[in-house]
Amino acid sequence: MQIGMIGLGRMGASMVTRLLGGGHDCVVHDQSPEGVARLVALGGTGSTSLQQFVELLTPPRAVWLMVPAAAVDTLLEQLTPLLQPGDIIIDGGNSHYHDDLRRAAALAALNIAHVDVGTSGGVAGLDRGYCLMIGGGKEPVQHLAPVFATLAPGAGTAAATPGRDACHSSADQGWLHCGPHGAGHFVKMVHNGIEYGVMAAYAEGLNILRHANVGSRDHTVDAETTPLRCPTHYQYEMDLPEIAEVWRRGSVIGSWLLDLTAAALAADPTLGGYEGRISDSGEGRWTVQAAVDEAVPAPVLSAALYARFGSRGDADFANRVQSAMRHEFGGHVEKPLQGPAGGDLK
Repeated sequence: MQIGMIGLGRMGASMVTRLLGGGHDCVVHDQSPEGVARLVALGGTGSTSLQQFVELLTPPRAVWLMVPAAAVDTLLEQLTPLLQPGDIIIDGGNSHYHDDLRRAAALAALNIAHVDVGTSGGVAGLDRGYCLMIGGGKEPVQHLAPVFATLAPGAGTAAATPGRDACHSSADQGWLHCGPHGAGHFVKMVHNGIEYGVMAAYAEGLNILRHANVGSRDHTVDAETTPLRCPTHYQYEMDLPEIAEVWRRGSVIGSWLLDLTAAALAADPTLGGYEGRISDSGEGRWTVQAAVDEAVPAPVLSAALYARFGSRGDADFANRVQSAMRHEFGGHVEKPLQGPAGGDLK
């Protein structure tokens, strides 16, 4: 079927490539002419303006937005006046589900359908396929089913779940109509909140392994340093790339995230190319807020979110406050930061 894609970044371009490979007719638009040209070379139809983009699509149009959440409203202000009743807007980014509800209502007044699609798969989705979590009305979702089926991994990528009715839904194909407007992005929001927690667990565990040689280091003896009671218990020089690799083989904590971690450690066991400032695009915050609104405990996801804030230096002033208090009440002097081998980082 024909579909238009606005936003040809890392995800959008790969999704169009997968759709073209599946025989779909794709009209594309992006602020970057180079991005458009690359997909035209693969068989897509390019446009140089939103007006031309809309004119190249046959009504009823299906327009997929793959742009940052903060850019959706501005884009809709420009795009909506060009559309007609019966057209469908698909938001495949990481919008807040509250915004889906507002936008869906505004578009419904114009008889334009809104479908929200939480999209997971990253840069590997071109080959692996994308997990799609979908919210919106039944008719537009069914109309778009051929697109979802092409983008999704399909049933062959995972073993069947024992005891599950294979005809229950399309979930075993990698895409699912989760419910009405906002449901898709709500599910993706929680998916990303879980992702924060899983990533933090791997990171913390590997960091404990990395410091398992602490007993073999020299230790300062002073009032500011907690003594290591049993240095002989921590004499291990762990090979993190090999540990990550063996965990991939039959371990209960095996996952694609672990696969990616093992690849990164194999390339550079010290991960020296990273500074450790971890961004958050919003979904973790929204998940924690939803947990608060629902009065549902989520300590792991909350801790993972706050750890990301701290990684960007947002805890620095609070740490200085604590150092100041320790100095004021006890004359404690700050010790220099130390690396894993005990050397000063300053």
